[in-house]
Amino acid sequence: MAQDIRELFKEDAQTQEKMPIKHQNRFLKKLDAALPIESKSKFNWLKIAASVVVFLGLSFGGVKFLKQEVTLPKNVTPNTMETKTLGDVSPGLKKVEDYYLASINLELSKIKYTPETKDLFDGYVVQLEELDKEYKRLSVELTESGPSELTVNALIDNLKFRLNLLYRLRAQLKELNISETGVEEVTKII
Repeated sequence: MAQDIRELFKEDAQTQEKMPIKHQNRFLKKLDAALPIESKSKFNWLKIAASVVVFLGLSFGGVKFLKQEVTLPKNVTPNTMETKTLGDVSPGLKKVEDYYLASINLELSKIKYTPETKDLFDGYVVQLEELDKEYKRLSVELTESGPSELTVNALIDNLKFRLNLLYRLRAQLKELNISETGVEEVTKII
């Protein structure tokens, strides 16, 4: 019952019928009649146009994706990088930094700016700006070279200096108010 498959294929090859000679020509004529050449060319142009549109869209999207321009705020230059703060080093240092910054902001909010205290206040503001510049420089150093004991201590000392400067400003303003109040009381008595 088992037959050799090679023998079956040999027998099949011998019994195959050949196609009539003009069959292919008749088939092509019928195909041309069903699908005229003009309609084929219209579809070809549509396919080409659609391919061009898709290609242009993909290339435009690819250029946009690969060229992603970063929009920076007006005051940031492209060479600046995100600087680290004490809070980025450890949670304990973040608490210290937050304490000093909150105290500095509280002291600044307590100070009353008047025309009489303008010169005194402006002098302290200049010193605070210098300390702020130094703090930013130290933050850049912390970012570039990593946390070191000297840098961390310098940042904490900078915050302490700013807070102490504000305490001195407040004390001087109190003295100025006391002396002005004393002068006013003396003038009332006279």
